[in-house]
Amino acid sequence: MTGRVLVVDDDKDMCQFIATGLTKRGFAVEWRTGADEAFVLMQGEDFDVVVSDLNLRGMSGIELCERIVANRPDIPVVVVTAFGSLETAVAAIRAGAYDFITKPFQTDVLRLTLERAIQHGALRAEVTRLRRAVAEAQGVGGLLGNSPPMRKVYDLVDRVAETDATALITGESGTGKELVARALHARSRRREGPFVAINCAAMPEPLLESELFGHAKGAFTDAKAARTGLFLQANGGVLFLDEIGEMPMALQPKLLRALQERKVRPVGADSELPFDARIVAATNRDLETAVEERRFREDLFYRINVITVPLPPLRARGTDVLVLAQHFIEGHATQFGKNVTALSSGAAERLTSYSWPGNVRELQNCMERAVALTRFTEIVVEDLPEKIRSYRKTHVVVASDDPSELVPLEEIERRYILRALEALGGNRTLTAQVLGLDRKTLYRKLRSYGAVADKEPEPGSS
Repeated sequence: MTGRVLVVDDDKDMCQFIATGLTKRGFAVEWRTGADEAFVLMQGEDFDVVVSDLNLRGMSGIELCERIVANRPDIPVVVVTAFGSLETAVAAIRAGAYDFITKPFQTDVLRLTLERAIQHGALRAEVTRLRRAVAEAQGVGGLLGNSPPMRKVYDLVDRVAETDATALITGESGTGKELVARALHARSRRREGPFVAINCAAMPEPLLESELFGHAKGAFTDAKAARTGLFLQANGGVLFLDEIGEMPMALQPKLLRALQERKVRPVGADSELPFDARIVAATNRDLETAVEERRFREDLFYRINVITVPLPPLRARGTDVLVLAQHFIEGHATQFGKNVTALSSGAAERLTSYSWPGNVRELQNCMERAVALTRFTEIVVEDLPEKIRSYRKTHVVVASDDPSELVPLEEIERRYILRALEALGGNRTLTAQVLGLDRKTLYRKLRSYGAVADKEPEPGSS
């Protein structure tokens, strides 16, 4: 690594000696024989590192270092002294110097020191840039990222938050669906009301029914007292039905009636009770396919799918990966009490090339592990899990110089469709939209590839 160096020494011959040696090694060098003159030069020009003698006429090297640190903290300073005592070294470091070397020195020793200093300065600049990016990338409700797909999400949340329309948040596991639900609540007129959440996949059917609708005293063996269900607990606020695609079929008609009538009947009760809550649901499933497979009621699907908020997978969000990684590094470094500040360029390259099947949740776990394991102030490739270190993107081969590798067009289509389905998390509805096919056509092709179970009905069949 080379860069632009400013040399400060009141000995003109020493300046020329250092400049000549560093220029031969690829550095661009300016030199000044006075500290004041050098400091003025720095106000109008950028340098990657400053090399300053400790003993200067007028302003000392230590004083110059202090002024540079105070006014140009982005430029590291290397102090040169003929008095290599520990006291001198401590004074230089306390003044903010990156390092110091003692005279006489070999030019290659200085070169190595400057390369490390420039790398350190570049790292600090990158940390500053990423921290600024983290601050600027604050979206809504704790979501981070400024990629075009996320800007669409923010815009949609802003437009629908003030309405009471039922919203369905879709996206792969780990994309932040609950954060979006909370953002819809926080930006709505119901913000002062409760936010009540339940995971429909986490409870057995009888318990889920009681949690949602409540129960009367004596409704079942352990019902020693009446219980208010979540629909009523969410009055004036939002009820968030997470993983609604896992809702048991037997409960779906009761949920549909509650949404239509805006009333619930507690288990074992004789009368219905009105509720006033906005319903927000979320799923990582392709509900249209679930409807066609008769695993989800069509009428319930249309009832909850008034407004759809699709969340992009992390692999489709570009450099948002690095912004999120920096955010997680800072949080876990504080948690673990470690001085870890950034990603190395190698680690950043691996993070952006990985497909992130677990999305943001997987990235957070990865950064927590890396911060816990690293021995350095930055995350390096070796700190990442092996599956990320060794990951290689797959590509559909459509041409080759080797005739033996050429395949029929039908095979190219098969590979491309299956690769698109994999990239879109198995979502057939989205895959059909991306490929410009109707769902029936996609279904027939997938069946011919053996990617659909024989007993699975065709879309639209009765």
